[in-house]
Amino acid sequence: MSTAVMTDTNSGMTKEEASDLGIFLLPMPIIIEDQIYYEGENLSSSEFYEFLISGKKVTTSQPSPGDVIAMWDHIFSQGYDDLVFIPMSSGLSNTCQTAISLAADYEGRVQVIDNHRISVPMWESIINALQLAGDGADAKTIKKILEEDAYQNSIYIIVDTLEYLKKGGRITPAAAAFGSVLNIKPILSIQGSKLDAYAKVRGLRKGKAQMIAALEKDLNTRFAGIPKEKLHLATAGSCLSDLEAENWRQTVSEAFPQYAPAVYRPLSFSICCHTGPGAYGIGVTALR
Repeated sequence: MSTAVMTDTNSGMTKEEASDLGIFLLPMPIIIEDQIYYEGENLSSSEFYEFLISGKKVTTSQPSPGDVIAMWDHIFSQGYDDLVFIPMSSGLSNTCQTAISLAADYEGRVQVIDNHRISVPMWESIINALQLAGDGADAKTIKKILEEDAYQNSIYIIVDTLEYLKKGGRITPAAAAFGSVLNIKPILSIQGSKLDAYAKVRGLRKGKAQMIAALEKDLNTRFAGIPKEKLHLATAGSCLSDLEAENWRQTVSEAFPQYAPAVYRPLSFSICCHTGPGAYGIGVTALR
């Protein structure tokens, strides 16, 4: 039996990476000034960052049911017996629930996995699914394993500007103006299916230090007892230069020398729409 692995660009995976790995990648729609673009298809990272920084109206949308079904049918036309689809967390988007409804017509051949992840932890889930499929696991088995491991990750993101949280309705215009004057930077946490406010700090430097402290606390509590080689540290960012990204990766790696060096992945477009440019992220994923 052969099982295909499918995901969307909320994982941060590029079209080229997916092709190299043998993963089917669904591009997420990004709406810019009422025109629909597709991440990695007709909208590059540099173009997206330019739109975002210039203040264009940028919003997100879930894929159309037709696009989802078309990719499933394309996969089955290539001879696969079943497939797993790993979208972003159901707590952050309706994509997962829509896909679950659509999968009902496929008599169990399509297994939609809600393992409550986004960004780098979601990437780790995709690689795990690919390894399981390579070992002969069917779609139902992969779904069971990944959903059991759903909450074995933690993410923190610091936002450099409050403007995009204001646009998204997460804070009031008055709070955004007040915070900007005082140089307040909110830290957000994603643990499982929810995006929550974690802390507020004055200045990006203090915020980065607090995120590192938060991750250290998680490693010493939630992830205590897990072998260090099973814990993957990661960094992320929105519209960062190569130098900024590498400096952040090195900072985190040096803060946790007992672990393997952290990786860096750009935040997906859909996350950047809400954080704006200049956001920094840090996280950990526990592997089996």
